[in-house]
Amino acid sequence: MMKSKVLVTGATGLIGSALCELLVSKGYDVHVLVRFNDEKQQSPYKAFKLDYDNNSIEDGALDGVEYVVHLAGAPIAMRWTKSYKKLVVDSRVISADIIKAEIEKQNITLKAFISASAIGYYGAITSDKIFVETDSPAEDFLGKVCQAWENKALDFKNVADRVVMLRTSGVLSDKGGLLAELKTPIEKNSGAPLGSGKQYVPWIHIDDMSAMYLQAIEDDTMIGAYNAAAPEHITNKDLTKAVAKQLKKKLWFPNVPAFGLKIMFGEMANLILKGSRVSSEKILKQGFQFKFPKLEDALKNLLK
Repeated sequence: MMKSKVLVTGATGLIGSALCELLVSKGYDVHVLVRFNDEKQQSPYKAFKLDYDNNSIEDGALDGVEYVVHLAGAPIAMRWTKSYKKLVVDSRVISADIIKAEIEKQNITLKAFISASAIGYYGAITSDKIFVETDSPAEDFLGKVCQAWENKALDFKNVADRVVMLRTSGVLSDKGGLLAELKTPIEKNSGAPLGSGKQYVPWIHIDDMSAMYLQAIEDDTMIGAYNAAAPEHITNKDLTKAVAKQLKKKLWFPNVPAFGLKIMFGEMANLILKGSRVSSEKILKQGFQFKFPKLEDALKNLLK
């Protein structure tokens, strides 16, 4: 028997593509919202266009939909020019506005609206503090982005029984993202920790990330914000060494100096050079079981 219908935005991204595969394997009917015609033609799912210019979504996108998973958003790991900063915010916020307006127009009540957020909520800082979901958002660019993102999700309270926000950490996958960025220089014998190497890197295996979204759909007691990060705390140096060990490579080079990264990436370098620990207690108390709570096991799985 076909389970509920789920509408996913950002379905072509790292998390979106893994989640859609998982949902279909569990019997869910998946609709996806896309920006461009070629994405629509190439999508393995029922795809509908989201039109930013006309603030509309294609007819039929919301037919029978009970859950919306909102993953859309321009990538963060780019040089932050003034125009790109605007795109980072708008791509998350405007798409949510368009969906909400259409839901209200059609008088739909969702069972849940589930939105991505990020651990950037707590700011790009390295400290001894372990951040929990009740901590205040940071005043830096990422903190403000995440706050706007989550406030937009909370706007769905009047059209959804539940609103859930998953504050994503660095997702480890064999299909790209953080692990690919680390793996490439290490394979070429030019890998090294970044800056001091002492900054924490909250992380999560792609399978656990997808499973957490699935739980957010299926567990009707899940509500509010959750840190999507494995329980094991590691630094940039730990992560670099662990990837090198798994690839059977040596790290010959000294740490990449912070000033070099700042020249290359500008303000965005803070995202790479700083990082704090975040707590996974809340999601564990919700009954979530990490398949990969330890970095070594996650890397063995992804780099085999």
